[in-house]
Amino acid sequence: MTQPHILIAGGGIGGLALALSLHQLGVRCTVYEQVRALKPLGVGINIQPNAVRELFDLGLTPAQLDKIGVPAREWALVGQKGQEIYAEPRGTDAGYRWPQYAAHRGQLHMLLYQTLVDRAGPEAVQLGAKISGYSILPEGGVTATIDHTDGSHSIAEGTLLIGADGIHSAVRAQMHPHQPPIHWGGALMWRGTSRAKPVRTGSSFVGLGDHRQRMVIYPISAPDADGFATINWIAEVTLDETEARKSGWYKPAQLSDFAHHFDGWTYDWLDVPALLRGASEIYENPMIDRDPVSTWVDGPVALIGDAAHAMYPTGSNGASQAIMDARNLCALMVKQGVTPAALRSFDDTYCGPISDLILRNRGAGPFGLLNMVNDRCGGTFDRIDDVIPAAERSAYMAQYKTAAGFAVDALNAADPTLPQGARLVV
Repeated sequence: MTQPHILIAGGGIGGLALALSLHQLGVRCTVYEQVRALKPLGVGINIQPNAVRELFDLGLTPAQLDKIGVPAREWALVGQKGQEIYAEPRGTDAGYRWPQYAAHRGQLHMLLYQTLVDRAGPEAVQLGAKISGYSILPEGGVTATIDHTDGSHSIAEGTLLIGADGIHSAVRAQMHPHQPPIHWGGALMWRGTSRAKPVRTGSSFVGLGDHRQRMVIYPISAPDADGFATINWIAEVTLDETEARKSGWYKPAQLSDFAHHFDGWTYDWLDVPALLRGASEIYENPMIDRDPVSTWVDGPVALIGDAAHAMYPTGSNGASQAIMDARNLCALMVKQGVTPAALRSFDDTYCGPISDLILRNRGAGPFGLLNMVNDRCGGTFDRIDDVIPAAERSAYMAQYKTAAGFAVDALNAADPTLPQGARLVV
């Protein structure tokens, strides 16, 4: 019997997590990534406890994650005048068996890449190679067209093809040729990092502002001897719908492009203008996603990660969901083999609920509490309990965590996604 071979379009976090999971199961795969050299691009991301559990089960260690990030201890939402709206512990402080990590996206990406190369060999990742299309074979299997950066083209044949090629996925475009264009939510975000002293617990994720403009601030490194850490920040402003729609990724930006929106945001515990001035690099990117599609599967071809469900980053869930996609898909392959049937089961189980999460994030995800405050009092209040009772705030957050798959009791009680020592019999 011919040994299965899985083709993976895209060497981002989802594609590499899938390749590591397949290697763990003893299945040969090849990742095709269009860039010639991987670099630690991006700024901060959060990895939720459900995804951290999967990274640990892949053999990554707390020491390795500590080198690229820091365990998060708190999630807090604060009004523009500094009034407390909601706060809760996170990670192990919240009772999870696994931490939540705030990490540098690029360093996590490079950790996954180097781990895969060390385990499966450099041939497991083909750089400078983009999967631009596919053909389903009548006798089973799939071929993929590979565009190389030197201008040449080649064909690869595999048992399955998994599109993990991001929001601009070529695999998705072929599967859904009439999909609407990228959806812009009317907001722009400016991202950067600065050296500063962490606030609140020392490892807090803080959302500060109102429903039309806010800051997100959290450390992605441990403090140095002087108490300074690398602080990731996102400055977000909702624009008038008459302004031009946006559809890019990280674009270099200047402080003067947006800093005036945050003049006067100075508190006894945080100086936002000073934090922004301390940035060495700043990037602009729009708040964009894709409309949900009816299916992520076309026979032996499936989508995962942003190719399947690009969503607003309001719930800190994008990278975590990509990791979960990879692990959940492999769990179904353990049961059903490297088969289109496993892909159909993945689609049947997850496409609907995750599509709902896309739409939930359009409603601002956990930051929807800011919309509620605005609707009820115009954003002006002295006591948040007079606006949204504590029980209602807690219920809102619990509902989001359940939808996103990291409700504490359910996660702590769940069996491992992939049983220890599991191998695919082929």
